[in-house]
Amino acid sequence: MNGPLTGLRVIELAGLAPAPFGCMVLADMGADVIRIDRPGAPPPVPNDPLTRGRRSVSLDLKKPAAIEAVLRLVERSDVLVEGFRPGVTERLGIGPADCQARNPRLIYARMTGWGQSGPLADTAGHDIDYIAIAGALEPIGQNGGRPVPPLNLIGDFAGGGLLMATGILAALHERSQSGLGQVIDAAMVDGAAMLSTFVYGLKGNGALSQPRGGNLLDGGAPYYDTYVTADDKFVAIGALEEKFYAELVTLLELDPALLPSNRHDPANWPELRSQIAAAVRRRTRDEWAALSVGSDACLAPILAPDEAPQHPHNKARESFVELAGIVQPAPAPRFGRTPSATPGPPAFSGEHTAEVLSELGYTDEDIATLG
Repeated sequence: MNGPLTGLRVIELAGLAPAPFGCMVLADMGADVIRIDRPGAPPPVPNDPLTRGRRSVSLDLKKPAAIEAVLRLVERSDVLVEGFRPGVTERLGIGPADCQARNPRLIYARMTGWGQSGPLADTAGHDIDYIAIAGALEPIGQNGGRPVPPLNLIGDFAGGGLLMATGILAALHERSQSGLGQVIDAAMVDGAAMLSTFVYGLKGNGALSQPRGGNLLDGGAPYYDTYVTADDKFVAIGALEEKFYAELVTLLELDPALLPSNRHDPANWPELRSQIAAAVRRRTRDEWAALSVGSDACLAPILAPDEAPQHPHNKARESFVELAGIVQPAPAPRFGRTPSATPGPPAFSGEHTAEVLSELGYTDEDIATLG
């Protein structure tokens, strides 16, 4: 293991998307993440990158002996992560009180959509629902159109798994002073709201006064939007500052005398958008990409996920790796003194059961009864 979290042990009760992503972040940084899988459960996604870098133990949590194995593992671990509905782990006998009775230093992280409390806590939901009531979904979309789900990046991954990992690291820092663990209530609805802090600030100050798709950063401003190229692909333009906008005008070969004198006036946006769109249409996406190299015009090609790993900048930074035949993002951020290693491929369910449980003193005969 390499990385700044080498020596940290994390127990992950297998789940979907947000909690596995948070555990992936910890594993990428060097933590020894042990995933507890159900016996015979197929992976929801074959070779899922979210499950890379783990050890997998297969346990039937309906068996008291398997619950005891988890608790024995808890005694030697720093963190436990679970993503079930509120109350599930308590009913299993591995809730926060059960685990911290065996290890008072344990950080117990609970990853849910609605949180452990509130009127929606026990109901089902998905990313789109969490970001909807957080106020994060309504501003996203084209002018006059419906709100557009930004995949499941805001609720599941940024507001869920990533903030959960941040909370775990904060709790570990506090433990270094107090010597005690604590319970983390990581809710995607809270995380989605937190990610929208800047938006709430703009709204409160009157800078987000127009309907969706009509403001500075939501595609309303023609110098912060996407455009179609000659080959029906796309480029992104983000020339907000005056000096970058001046470079964009030069790059697009626009005539400053024909441009609206006040580009910040929304009344001038349709005309400015028309001129930028016509200019972008004269070249292909890759031609614009080549022309923008070394420029501060803030113009970038919009790449599909299967194209991004081949971009020269991403290749130079080694921003992508290939594991188990799947090209995927490499660990981030970068650490100068304790760099993260290339993560190991996803483990199949139960691959490390004997290895991990033997470390706890179980015999082969004992292990055979736990799955």
